[in-house]
Order: sequence, then C-alpha cells, then structure tokens
Amino acid sequence: MRAGPRRQHLLPPQDNRAAMGYQRQDPVIPPQRDLDDRETLVSEHEYKEKTCQSAALFNVVNSIIGSGIIDFSLILLIKGGALSGTDTYQSLVNKTFGFPGYILLSVLQFLYPFIAMISYNIIAGDTLSKVFQRIPGVDPENVFIGRHFIIGLSTVTFTLPLSLYRNIAKLGKVSLISTGLTTLILGIVMARAISLGPHIPKTEDAWVFAKPNAIQAVGVMSFGDLFENYCRNDDLVTFGRFCYGVTVILTYPMECFVTREVIANVFFGGNLSSVFHIVVTVMVITVATLVSLLIDCLGIVLELNGVLCATPLIFIIPSACYLKLSEEPRTHSDKIMSYVMLPIGAAVMVFGFVMAITNPQDCTHGQEMFYCFPDNFSLTNTSESHIQQTTQLSILNISIFQ
Repeated sequence: MRAGPRRQHLLPPQDNRAAMGYQRQDPVIPPQRDLDDRETLVSEHEYKEKTCQSAALFNVVNSIIGSGIIDFSLILLIKGGALSGTDTYQSLVNKTFGFPGYILLSVLQFLYPFIAMISYNIIAGDTLSKVFQRIPGVDPENVFIGRHFIIGLSTVTFTLPLSLYRNIAKLGKVSLISTGLTTLILGIVMARAISLGPHIPKTEDAWVFAKPNAIQAVGVMSFGDLFENYCRNDDLVTFGRFCYGVTVILTYPMECFVTREVIANVFFGGNLSSVFHIVVTVMVITVATLVSLLIDCLGIVLELNGVLCATPLIFIIPSACYLKLSEEPRTHSDKIMSYVMLPIGAAVMVFGFVMAITNPQDCTHGQEMFYCFPDNFSLTNTSESHIQQTTQLSILNISIFQ
C-alpha cells in the first residue's frame, strides 16, 4: 500500500542547498579525512539498513508461522488501501466505516494476539512439563516441573524481558532461532509419519472429513499441538516437544508487541513514554499469565479466539471494506470472492461461537493418548482376535519408543 522508499542522499548541508538551487559548481575534492568519515557513515547506514531488513524478514516469517495468514484477504486489504489512500489496516477501516469501525477493529486486534499469548503460555506449560518429566530420577509430581512453575519461570526469564524491547527489529535473531526450530520440528513430524505409518492400525471413520463440530475446528487449526498425539516415551518426540516449547516462548513477544501497539494507538496517540511502555507491557503480560495459570484447557481458548477474533479480522472486515470502496461491477472476480467470503465468515463466527458455548469439547489436558497403553484393545477392528490386537499394539509401541 505504501509507495517505494524515498532515496536519502547522505550529503553535507551545503551540498544539499546547492543541489536544491540547481547551481552548477565545479566538483570539490574533499579532504581525505572527510572522505573517510563519509564512507564510514555510508557503510554504517547500509549495514544498519541490511540488519533491519533481515530482522524484519525473520519477524514476518515467525509471525506467519505462528498465526497464519490468508493471501486473498491481504490482497483485498492492499486494494482497499489503494482505493482509500491509506497505508494501514486501522486507517483503512477508519476511513471506510468511521470511528466505530476503528474501535471495533482495535478491540479485535488487541484480543487476537492477547488470547494467543494465553494459548502460548498454556502450550509452553503443557509441552515443557512433559519434557522435564522424562528426565531420569525426576518425580512427575515435582512442583518445579509443573505447568504453573514453567509458565511463571518462562514469563520472568524470557517473555517479559524480550517483550520490553521498544524496537521490534531487536527480535530478528529471536525469530530466526524460532524459524529454525520450526523447520526442525517439521522434520521430526515427517520422520515419525514415515516410521509409524505402516504400524498404525485402522480405525473407524478415519476418512470422515466433517462432523457437526467441524466449525469449532476452524479456530484450532492454526494453533493445534501435534505433539499431543504422540506417546510420552518417544525420545525423538520429546526433543521435538522441547523445540516446540522454545519456539512458542520465542514467538510470544511478537504478540505482545501487537497488543501494546494497539493500546498505544487508541489511548496514547501512537507514542508511549518509557514509563508507560514498561507499565503497559507488564500489565498485559501479567493478566495474560494469570489467565493462563487459571485455564488449562487449550481447546476452548483457541476456539473462541478463532471464531470471535480471527474470522472477522481475516474474512469479514477486509471483504466489507473492499465491497464498500470498490466501484467495480458485481461480476468482477474480486467482488464475487468478497461476496462469498463475507457471509461464510459471518456464519463461521456465529455458529462457531454458539457451538463452542453449547457443545464444548472434552479437555484431555495432561492425559496420555489411548493407543499408548499396551492393554488397550479399542485400536483395532473388533473382528480381529485378541492375539492380533496385542501383537499389533506391541509393534506400535516398539516402533515409537526405539
């Protein structure tokens, strides 16, 4: 939505004045010391520019991996910004729907990353507690490996200090580490899919795509913890859980930056003093941490965040802005897609919220999956014999744990 960056000439003030006055002058050879200083200044500027670009790239990649994006919605936002002459999501909605629309968008933009912060705390606590329980000689009931202690420790040690940075470019290296760990996690999941695939018994309705609670799954898909599907005795998966927990902790500050930015724009005109910067950051993280300590069921958090915040931000608002601003005929492809996305997003939001409240999913927090127990016979078809069931489960457990 923004025009290309303006080229800034690193010239002394007198050279700028001469250039602005279009005065023809003979070239002046500066002294060697001034030339060295100028070259140093240019090199430092280029270095900082490249560093900021790299940091921004890593931050964007980390943010995309953490929460996901919809490409067509971004296209609608870009086109809407071009039609309205704006360059931010907030200014686009403000110009299209006025101050009420701006306030609604700000509330959604705050709640979405704030609830994500809560979910990241829950994931980190659940995941890392399973990792530390695998340490030889550690009592599983030890309070120092419990989810509450892990959430508190990670908040004080990592998330709060990283979130206190004023410049998001400072998180470039952190995002690079998180992106690298995500790649490693993907490799672990693929390796386990190859190694366990031939040994997984058949289950009923394995290929059923949509059930009555399919809408509730929309809000969970971007944040689902795949490692909950593996047994705790799997050493490779334990290492994957550790990487995943670290990734979640390192992604947390990105969400905190967004919540603080929204508060700064709405209440402080976009600028926070050093004192208010610290106060707002500490308050946001404290509330998110307290909520995550009280709630240990990740499913309901992700469902509500998905249907109440992500759906209007991704589907409804960009489509509504484009439909109001665009003068293209109704048969235009972008308008057709917008007319499709808008009601679908509204339906997912309404029905998803109703189903999340009236038909909450069972919370299996901290429970081992049923197929991790050798004496469980519900894994295979009922027509198979007892011996076949036991043999199949033994093969599955051996392939996982070795």
